Amino acid sequence: MPKTRTCSFCGKEIPHGQGLLYVQRTGNVLHFCSNKCKRSNLDFKRDPKKLKYTTKYEKKIF
Repeated sequence: MPKTRTCSFCGKEIPHGQGLLYVQRTGNVLHFCSNKCKRSNLDFKRDPKKLKYTTKYEKKIF
């Protein structure tokens, strides 16, 4: 049975055979569910805690 991976940025589950795989120079392997997550993490260096579509989103309590 193939493993399902989780997106390194948003935390969403990725079915086998889908998504993007990125290997850094240091040897770290990052799995992304979409190009949106890949660009947000690598190009724009966004914090997933500040974006509502991620599972890592933290609501601010006043």
